[in-house]
Amino acid sequence: MKPFLDHMEDLRWMLIKTISALGIAMFAAFFFRIELMEVLQAPLARVDPSLPGKLVVPDIGGSFMLSIKLAFYAGIILAFPFLLYFIADFVLPALTKKEKKYLFPGIFGGFVLFVCGVLAAYYYILPRTILFFFDDTKKMQLTAMWTWNSYASIFSWLTIGFGLLCELPIVVIVLAMLQMVNYKLLSSTRPYAVVLIMVLAMIIAPTPDPGTMLVLALPILALYEICIWIVWFIDRNRAKNADVQDLMK
Repeated sequence: MKPFLDHMEDLRWMLIKTISALGIAMFAAFFFRIELMEVLQAPLARVDPSLPGKLVVPDIGGSFMLSIKLAFYAGIILAFPFLLYFIADFVLPALTKKEKKYLFPGIFGGFVLFVCGVLAAYYYILPRTILFFFDDTKKMQLTAMWTWNSYASIFSWLTIGFGLLCELPIVVIVLAMLQMVNYKLLSSTRPYAVVLIMVLAMIIAPTPDPGTMLVLALPILALYEICIWIVWFIDRNRAKNADVQDLMK
């Protein structure tokens, strides 16, 4: 066991590395702010081609602040594999040599799941959310005075939020490797996990449309089920290795 101060030093360096990676990614993304703005506008245009021209920037420095916000969100996505690695290197220092072989494939898988979640939110969930509020505004006979800042916030909440939600398998597998969960626990708590995932889907999807909520929840439920069987495989291998070690004694 490391002394407490050594753990604090490891934590300090982990924070320095994650903040540095995010800062570099943000700096790089800022130079592509025009292209990022086009990405931001695309879901609006799919709902109504005239909608991007209706959003306003209420402050003098609003365009610059929006650029920084876009660079921050894009930086999270660009730096995500490095953030995963730095966090995993801090949280999982006691991995065996055999277990460390799975670290990079796990990080790659986590990044793929994150990007898939972001793309699913961008191409399907976000346009449906915008359409719901756009139609509701017209039904209420109100004039929409949406701002780019408020739209960028809901854009990031949905895309990054769903991307992080798709990280559930990686979290479960890590907990299983740390022996904090096992197959028996996961299978017995399956009903509670289903309820929790549905609640999270309701929170992330800011519309009462059950279709959108199900689109969010069903892939996560499927991934959770896959996780249960992956943990079963991990538990089985751990039990076999324990038996072999007992025979060798």
